[in-house]
Amino acid sequence: MNIFKASKFKRKEYEDDKKAVIDFYNTKGYRDARLTFDTVYKQDPTNLIINITVDEGRKYYFRNFYFNGNTKYPDSLLSKILNIHRGEVYNSKALEEKLFSNPNGGDVSSLYMNDGYLFFNIQPMEVKVDGDSIDIELRISEGPQATINEVRIIGNTKTNERVIRRELRTLPGNKFSREDLIRSQRQIIALGYFDPQQLDVVPIPNAENGTVDIEYRVTEKPSDQLELSAGYGGTTVGLTGTLGVTFTNFSLRNIIDKKAWNPLPTGDGQRFSIRVQSGGKTSQFFTASFTEPWLGGKKPNSLSFAFNRTDIVSFANGLTNPSTGHYYSTGGTVSWATRLKKPDDYFTFETAITYAYYQINNSSYLPIFNTGTGNGDGVAHNLNLSLILSRNSLDQVLYPKHGSSFMISAQGTLPYSLMLPSLRKLNYQNDSLSPEVKYRLVEFFKIKFFADWYTTIYQNLVFRASAKLGFLGTYNQQLGVSPFERFEVGGDGISTFNILGKEIVRLRGYDIISPTSPPATIAGATIFNKYTAELRYPISLNPSATIFLLVFMEGGNTWQDISDYRPYQLDKSVGLGIRVFLPMFGLLGLDYGFPLDHVIYSNGSASNPNGKVNIILGQEPE
Repeated sequence: MNIFKASKFKRKEYEDDKKAVIDFYNTKGYRDARLTFDTVYKQDPTNLIINITVDEGRKYYFRNFYFNGNTKYPDSLLSKILNIHRGEVYNSKALEEKLFSNPNGGDVSSLYMNDGYLFFNIQPMEVKVDGDSIDIELRISEGPQATINEVRIIGNTKTNERVIRRELRTLPGNKFSREDLIRSQRQIIALGYFDPQQLDVVPIPNAENGTVDIEYRVTEKPSDQLELSAGYGGTTVGLTGTLGVTFTNFSLRNIIDKKAWNPLPTGDGQRFSIRVQSGGKTSQFFTASFTEPWLGGKKPNSLSFAFNRTDIVSFANGLTNPSTGHYYSTGGTVSWATRLKKPDDYFTFETAITYAYYQINNSSYLPIFNTGTGNGDGVAHNLNLSLILSRNSLDQVLYPKHGSSFMISAQGTLPYSLMLPSLRKLNYQNDSLSPEVKYRLVEFFKIKFFADWYTTIYQNLVFRASAKLGFLGTYNQQLGVSPFERFEVGGDGISTFNILGKEIVRLRGYDIISPTSPPATIAGATIFNKYTAELRYPISLNPSATIFLLVFMEGGNTWQDISDYRPYQLDKSVGLGIRVFLPMFGLLGLDYGFPLDHVIYSNGSASNPNGKVNIILGQEPE
C-alpha cells in the first residue's frame, strides 16, 4: 500500500489552495503577490498536471502606526499591545491577530472588550506606501460600555440550572467582558455534563440602551460510568471480577423523591462512586466516595468523603498451600477544598485528613513484620494531614488542547517517636525491638509535585509534557523511614497494591522497578522521579465516543536514600497507545511500551525487550 499516492482532484479545494498560496506570501511581506497563470491538464487518463505561475512582487515592511479615535487608552499602551515594530516584515495575518484574535487574549480588541466595550471597532488603513515601507492608520470607534442585562441558559434537560449558573462569570448588571465570557465557557465544559463541540455562547447586543443579553446553549451528554469485568483464576483462585459505578451528576437532596429516580436522582453536580473488586480467594476490595463541589451552594467549597476496605490473603509457595496470613486495612478520608482568588482563580487549596487501620498477620506484602523478632502479627495506625495547592487551566477534560495543571502537596503525621514519652525512651537501634512496636503509630512526612502542560501543535495535534516527583522522609533518623506510604514505579499504575500503604506510579514498558540495594524487609522507595512527553491526535471528538491515539516517551526511577538520588538516571521507554471514552463505561485504553534500558527486577527477572502491554480502565493512572 502506497501511503504517498496522489490525491483526487477537487475543484473547490484547488481554488482554496490558490488563495492559501497568496495568503502565505502575504505573511512573508509580499503584499502584492498574485497568481498570473494557472492551468490543469491531463497527463494520462488517470493523472493531472497543475502549473501555477506566481508574481511575487516587492517585499514590504511596516514603518509607522498611527492611532485615531482612541480616548480610553493612550497611544503608548496600544502600541505596546500591538507589539509590531518599525522595520518588521509586512504580515497582514500577524496584524489581524494583534488587533482582533490573539489566542492568548493579548490583542487590542480584548483590551477594550474586557472592559465592557462590546461595540468597539478598529479598522487598519494603509495611508502611505513609500517604496518598500507602509504606514498604517488604526481608526478606532470605541462606542459605549455595555452592561449585561439578561443571562439565559438553553438546552439543559437534566442538570439543574443553578449548577450551571454558579460557574458563570457573566452576571446581570456587570460590565460585559470577553475574558469572562471565555472563562464561563471553559467552566461549563469542565463540568463534564455537556458536549463541548456543541456548546454555543451567543451575545445579543442592544446598541440603543447599551446592554447585552447572553445565551448559553448547551447539549447534555451522558457522563455516568460503569465498570464491569469478570474472570476465572482456576480452582485455587476462583472467580475474579470488578463492579463499579460512578454518578458524576448526582443529587443527594432528591434521594427521597421517588420521581427523581431515573435510575438515580441527578442534576445537582455531586459525585458518588462505589466499587467492589474481588480477586477470588486471594483478595477483596471495597471503595466508596461522595463529593459535594459547592457546599452551601454559594461558594466553590468542596467537601468529600471516601472509604476503603481491603482484605488480602497471603499464601505459602505460591497458591499451592493453605493460607498462612492476612493483610487487612480499613480507612477513610475527609477533605475540604476551596477555589482561591489569588494569584488567580484557577488555584485551589485543599485540606484532607486520612486515617488507615492496618492488621498484618504473617503477610508477604509487608515482610518487615515477619522478621522473627515478633510473632508475625502487627497493628498499625496511620492518621495524617494533607495540604494541597493546585492550579488547573486546561480547556477541557477529555481531550485538552491547551492549558496546564500542577499540584504540590505536603502530607504528614505527628512526630510520635519524638513527642510521646513512652516512645521517646525506646532504643530504635536495638535489633530486638519488634516492628510491631516500632511502627504501631505510623509517622512520616511526604512531599509531592505533579505538573502537566498541553499545547496545540497543528489543528487537533496536541503535545503533552508531564513531570512527577515525590519524597518520603522521617522525623526520627533512629526510627528510619516508615514502611508505609512508600513509592513504587512501574507497571500499569492501577495495581491493587495502591491500597497497601504504597503509591504506584505507572511507567509503561516496565514492571515494578526496585531501588538500588533496598532493605530486604521493606518494599518501595522513598524518592521517585517520572517524566513524560506525548503526542496526541483524535480519531473522534464526539462525546458519545471520544477516541484518540498517542505516542509517548517517558522515563522514571526510584531511590532509597537522598544520598543515592540521581534525578537524570532514568529507566526510559517509548511506545504508543489508544484511548476511548464511552459515556457509560468511562475511559478505556491500551498502551504498548518498549523499554530502552535493561532492568533487573527484585524477583531476578529482567525487563522484556519486546515490550509490555498496559490496559487502562476507568481513569488515567498516575
